[in-house]
Amino acid sequence: MCIFCDIIDKKIPSSCVYENDYVYCFNDINPVAPVHVLVVPKKHFEDIMDIATNEECAFYMGEVAKAVNEVAKIKGLEEGFRVINNCREMGGQTVKHIHFHVIGGLKLTEKMI
Repeated sequence: MCIFCDIIDKKIPSSCVYENDYVYCFNDINPVAPVHVLVVPKKHFEDIMDIATNEECAFYMGEVAKAVNEVAKIKGLEEGFRVINNCREMGGQTVKHIHFHVIGGLKLTEKMI
């Protein structure tokens, strides 16, 4: 199992922001902005590259998009936010379970790093 699977299964505590049958969203424990929520599919897929080879993963990505919108509403980010996905080691992915960072609550610049 991975840490995100354990969080989804409630084996590790988290601060839930939004949850449905397919996605679990929780506050990042090391936020980089006033709002920093992780959006994680409940089914384990290693990274975003699975979308091209797995129809079920593509379905879950649709659910992720819906959840991002719900998180934005819940957190009051209607004026703007950023969604980030780190893919594989060279892309900065440290947890091998696809996830997306919803970051906002302040004016973000166009610089990504």
